[in-house]
Amino acid sequence: MFFQSHTICSCFNASRNSIGIRVWYQFTASISSLKVVWRKDQKLDQAIQNDKSWRQCAKVVKEVLNEPGQVIPLRYLEKRRERLRLPIKIQTFLSRNPGLFDVYYDRIKPKTEPVKFLRFSDRLQRVLDEEERIYLENEPLIVAKLCKLLMMAKNNVVNAEKLVHVKREFGFPNDLMVNLIPKYPEHFKLIGSPGEGNSFLELVSWNPIFAKSVIEQRADEESELTGIKIRPSFNWKLPKGFLIRKEMREWIRDWMELPYISPYDDASNFDQASQEMEKRTVGVFHELLSLSLYKRIPVPILGKFTEEYRFSNAFSSVFTRHSGIFYMSLKGGIKTAMLREAYKGDELIDRDPLLEINDNFIELLAEGHEQREEQLKLQKEAVQNDMEMVAMRNNPELTESEELYSS
Repeated sequence: MFFQSHTICSCFNASRNSIGIRVWYQFTASISSLKVVWRKDQKLDQAIQNDKSWRQCAKVVKEVLNEPGQVIPLRYLEKRRERLRLPIKIQTFLSRNPGLFDVYYDRIKPKTEPVKFLRFSDRLQRVLDEEERIYLENEPLIVAKLCKLLMMAKNNVVNAEKLVHVKREFGFPNDLMVNLIPKYPEHFKLIGSPGEGNSFLELVSWNPIFAKSVIEQRADEESELTGIKIRPSFNWKLPKGFLIRKEMREWIRDWMELPYISPYDDASNFDQASQEMEKRTVGVFHELLSLSLYKRIPVPILGKFTEEYRFSNAFSSVFTRHSGIFYMSLKGGIKTAMLREAYKGDELIDRDPLLEINDNFIELLAEGHEQREEQLKLQKEAVQNDMEMVAMRNNPELTESEELYSS
């Protein structure tokens, strides 16, 4: 088996012995009984923390975006703070994030007093317009992602509402079902009416180009580069200081030696408790996380697809059992499955092209924060100047001594 020096073989250099073999047979009897102690990874937790501020701003923008005319009375938005989980008042939010909205006065009803309304600023509107261009430019990528999600699913069908629910995780546009899906009848068939809870998206034709996982693509690229046939395999690596029991290391080593099972292969004949199903399930999670924007997905969202992807009820234990492949963060009180190999420290290694949308929004926020810092600096200088003027008026001797000094 071909491993790089930094992968699993660097952790498992002990030779097999009779005890290891007995442990292996014991563990294969019940995969679900395997336990690995969860360990906090501060760098991967920080990757989630880095996005906290802009995601909160994005929620507020989305709230206004969904309003008729894309305007809203400020006091209406204030009443929705609890639902938006916004810990500060809207007026404070606006002062901390200048450049997002313009405030103007209008009447909610005729003959009523004018009240404050919010609408998108010109700068934010340009970001939203640019978003449409990026979606259009990356439409083939979005179509490929959708095809892959359906090709991994049982009977190549996924509940349409669930796909809409994960559009943020995979970078799908808001008009996914209404505008994008009808453009590709050669790929997709929508059964039922979206929004009614019983609509499904079905794959029309199987594309073998899409039926190759990230793991398989990587093996093909390495084979072409080295001239040696590399078989598909997971990268397995724990950060420094992370340790697992010897028995578990033995199990993982042997499990890694099992043939890779593509998430696009038919798994209907696999027993749910078998090693093969475990291999396939890890492959599905690896592929789902690889297709996501940030190579991470909240565990409750993955749980919505238990039926489509044949996950067991205890599927989340996979992330700790295979802690060299995945990390399960508890940041923010939400379990989030993360792909270890996708990160270097708290930064993504390979960035999805659709992340340009988020980058533009983050840049807009940064400009607003710089503008606010400059305003605060000018205000502080103005207050300081006023205090000096007051001090000079109250102390004429100080003024005279300064004039003498200057002359």
